[in-house]
Amino acid sequence: MTKTPPSLEHHRLQEIAEGVPWRKWGCYLSERQWGTVREDYSADGSAWESFPHDQARGRAYRWGEDGIAGLCDDKQILCFSLALWNGKDPILKERLFGLTGNQGNHGEDVKECYYYLDNTPTHSWMRMLYKYPQAAYPYEELLEETYRRSKKDAEFELMDTGVFDFDRYFDVFVEYAKGGPEDILVRITAINRGPEAASLHVIPQLWFRNTWSWYKKGSRPRISMDGRWRIHAEHPVFGSYYLSGRAGSRAIFTENDTNPVFIGLPETPGYFKDGFHRHLVEKKKNAVNPAGEGTKAAFVTEATIAPGESAVFEYCLSSERRRSPFVHFDETIAARREEADAFYETIHGRLDDAEMRMIQRQSLAGMLWSKQYYGLDIRRWLAGDETQPAPPENRKHGRNSRWSHLSNNDVISMPDKWEYPWYAAWDLAFHTLPLAIVDPDFAKDQMTLMLKAVYLHPSGQLPAYEWNFSDVNPPVHAWATLFLHRTSQGLGAEPDLEFIKVAFNKLMLNFTWWANRKDRFGKNVFEGGFLGLDNIGVFDRSSPLPTGGYLEQADGTAWMALFSQNMMELAVELTAHDPTYEDMVLKFAEQFYYISAALNRSGQEGMWDEEDGFYYDVLRLPDGSATRLKVRSLVGLLPLCATTVTEPWQREQVPRALAGLRERLRRIPELGVTMHPIGPEHYGENNRGLFAVLNPERLRRVLTRMLDENEFFGPHGIRSISKFHEQHPYVFHVQGQEYRVDYLPAESNTGMFGGNSNWRGPVWMPVNAMIIRALLNYYMYYGDRFKIECPTGSGKMMNLFEVSKELSDRLCRTFLRDEHGRRPVHGGTEKFQSDPHWKDLILFYEYFHADNGAGLGASHQTGWTGLVAKFIQMYGSLDARRVLEGGKMAGFKK
Repeated sequence: MTKTPPSLEHHRLQEIAEGVPWRKWGCYLSERQWGTVREDYSADGSAWESFPHDQARGRAYRWGEDGIAGLCDDKQILCFSLALWNGKDPILKERLFGLTGNQGNHGEDVKECYYYLDNTPTHSWMRMLYKYPQAAYPYEELLEETYRRSKKDAEFELMDTGVFDFDRYFDVFVEYAKGGPEDILVRITAINRGPEAASLHVIPQLWFRNTWSWYKKGSRPRISMDGRWRIHAEHPVFGSYYLSGRAGSRAIFTENDTNPVFIGLPETPGYFKDGFHRHLVEKKKNAVNPAGEGTKAAFVTEATIAPGESAVFEYCLSSERRRSPFVHFDETIAARREEADAFYETIHGRLDDAEMRMIQRQSLAGMLWSKQYYGLDIRRWLAGDETQPAPPENRKHGRNSRWSHLSNNDVISMPDKWEYPWYAAWDLAFHTLPLAIVDPDFAKDQMTLMLKAVYLHPSGQLPAYEWNFSDVNPPVHAWATLFLHRTSQGLGAEPDLEFIKVAFNKLMLNFTWWANRKDRFGKNVFEGGFLGLDNIGVFDRSSPLPTGGYLEQADGTAWMALFSQNMMELAVELTAHDPTYEDMVLKFAEQFYYISAALNRSGQEGMWDEEDGFYYDVLRLPDGSATRLKVRSLVGLLPLCATTVTEPWQREQVPRALAGLRERLRRIPELGVTMHPIGPEHYGENNRGLFAVLNPERLRRVLTRMLDENEFFGPHGIRSISKFHEQHPYVFHVQGQEYRVDYLPAESNTGMFGGNSNWRGPVWMPVNAMIIRALLNYYMYYGDRFKIECPTGSGKMMNLFEVSKELSDRLCRTFLRDEHGRRPVHGGTEKFQSDPHWKDLILFYEYFHADNGAGLGASHQTGWTGLVAKFIQMYGSLDARRVLEGGKMAGFKK
C-alpha cells in the first residue's frame, strides 16, 4: 500500500518517478560561463584571458549560458534570466561580475551581493535576492584596487567601495512558482532601500542557447511577438513556449549571435548578443530588431521607486498559449510558498530552534540553487567546429586531451555557479549528503552520474574537474554511496539494490585504477599527486619534487584504506541478495589490512611517528634515504577516518569471507599488529566489530592532539593545520631554497598551487564531516567505555558521541548569533552584522577563518558547506542511546 506523502512537494517528487517532468525546468543557468575552460580556444590555454567578462555581453557562448537568478530547461535550450539597469551603469547588468584567478589577490572572486533564500527539490517554488547599487557599478575601482593588493592583504569587496553607503541600493527579489511542470510564474519585486527616489529598468530576458552557429546546417529557432504583451519562442525540436508580461512593458528583440567587434572584426550592421545593452545604455535604436523577432527577447519596464517603496513586475512562462495567463497568479504564488513551508516542516522534524531552522533552510536552498546545466563534448572541443577557425594544433595533446570520450549533457550540482561553475568529482560526493535530505533520488542520480561511461575514463579514473580532468581527487564516492544507502534505510525504504550494484561495479574500475597508482615498490602506500587538499604540505604535489625522489602520502594511503572499507561494506550488502559478491568482501578486507599495515609502519621510514603520536608524509630521496615531513595537518588526521563498524547481521552474511580473513591474518600476523584487532574476543557494544586503522592507544594519542585548542580544535571546527605552526613553522631546505609551512587561519599568502593553498589553516566542512562520521563509528563500538578529555587540558571527560556533538556544535555556531548578536560567518563587516536587511542573509562559504569563523573563499560554495544542514538534522533528533542502538539517524541498520 502506497504511503500518503507528508506534503504536496513530496507528492510531486513521487510523480517524477511516474514520469511527470517536474524537474524539467529549474535554476540550471550558470552564473558564469565566461572565463571557463569550455569557452577557451586559445593557443596557450589561458581561459580567463581568452574569454573575459568584457566580451561576455557580445560574444556568443559555445557550451552554455549565464545570467542572474536564471531559469532554463534541463538541456538548456531555452533560458530566462533577470537583467537590470539603474541608468548609471556603463553596461547593462545581465550577469554577475567578479575577478578572475589572475586578477584577484586570492584567486577568482565574485564581486556581487546575492543570496539564495528558498527552493524546493522540484523547483516548484524558488526565491532569490540580488542587491543592486543605485550608483554606477565600480568595475574599474575593483580591478585597480585589487591589483594594488598582495596575497598578504584582504580582498577588496564590493561593500568596501562605498557603493552601498546610505542604503542607496535596490533589494531585487526574484520568485518562481510552478503552476505545472511547464507553467512558471515569475514575480520580481524591487525595493528602494535608499533615502531618495531612484529609477530602475527591469529587463527579464528570454533566449535560445546558441546551438546553430557551430554547424554549416545549424537550425535557427525563432522568438517573435504574439500579441501586445506576449512573446512566442519556437524551436524545431523543443516546441513552443510563451512568455507573457503585464500591461506596460515593451518587448525588444535581437539575436544571440556574436558581434564581430568582439572578435576583432570591423563593425557591421546587424542584431547581436549585446543588442539590448547598445539599445538601452548606448541609445542605439537600430541595435534591436524593429520587426519584433530574433533568438533573444526581453520585456523592458522602467519604474521610479520612492524611498522605502517597492515595485512589482510579473511574468508567465508556459508551454501553453493562454488568453489570460495571470488568472490565479497571486493564489498560485501563495500556495507554492505555503507548500514549501509545509515541506520544510517535515525536514526540520523536532527541531524547535528558529535560528537553526533558518540556517538549515537557507543552506538547503543554496544546495538546490547550485544545480547547473553542464554541456561539454571534449572530442568536438578538441577538434573545433566546422564553421569556426580550427583550434591550435597543440590542443590535441594538451589539457584534457586524453578525455576524448567525455560527453556531458546533464544537470549537475555545482560547487559554486560563479566561482566554480564546473563539477568536481569529490565535491559532488559531499553534495549528495545534504541533497539526500530533500531529494534522495536526485542525490543517487548525482552519485552514479560520474560513474557513467561518458564521464568515467576507460582506465577507471573519475574526472576531477574542468581545469584538469586528469588530476587526482580523494576517492570518496564509495563512502558517499554507502551513506546514501544507509540514509535510505534509516527512512524505512527498501534497499535500492540497483543503485548499490551499479555504483559498486563501476567503483571496482575506479578502485583498480587507484590500486595501480600505488608505490613502485609494492608497499601499499600511495605516492604523489593532487588530492584535493591543495598543498597542505611542504611541496606542490602535482609537480616534480625539488629534491627528486617521491612522496609517500599519509592522506592518499588513508583515503584508500577508507575506500577499501566502504567497498567491503557495499559488498556485504550485495552478498545478502547475491552470494557471488562474498569473494569481494574478502578481497576488500584484505586490501584494507595491507594498506593499513603500510600506513601504520613506524620506525625511520614509516608514516607513524611514535614520539609525536601522529602520522606524517614521508619524503624518499634519490639516494634511498627517507625523512618524515613533520607538518601537523589533516594529512595526519585522515587515518582516524578509516573506520567501519560491523554489525552481527553483516558478519552472518559472509562466513566464508570472515574465515578467509582470519586465515590470512594467521598466516601473515604482522598485518594486524598495529591496527584495531578483530575477532569475537574483541567485539564491542551490541556485539559489534570494528575495522579501523588506529588501535585504542593510537586513537587516544591522535584524538588528544586533535582536541587540543592550541592545535586543531578551533572554536568553529577542526583546523586543517595545527595552530602549533603559528609559532613553530615547519621549514625544509633543499638546494639553497627554503620551503615552509606556516599556520594561516585565513587566506593563503602563497600562490604555490592554482593561485591558492588555502588548506593551510582554515576550517573546511567536508573533512570535519568525515571526522564526525568516524567519531560516531567509534562510539558505536566503544560506547561509554572510551572517554577522552575534551578539549584537551580542560579536565572535562566526554564519550565520543559527546565529542562528535561538540564538534558539530562548533561548526554550526559559525552561522548562529553569539551572545553579542553577531554571526561569526559575517566577519567584521558591520552592515552584515547589524543592518536588518542584511544580518539574516547567510552565505555558505568555501571555508572559514580558523580563529574567528569568518567566511572565506568562494562565497556561494554551498555545495559542501551545505553539510551543515546534515549536522543540524542529525543532532536535532540524535542522542547517544539511539546511536548505540543503531538508530536510524545514525545511518546504520539494526
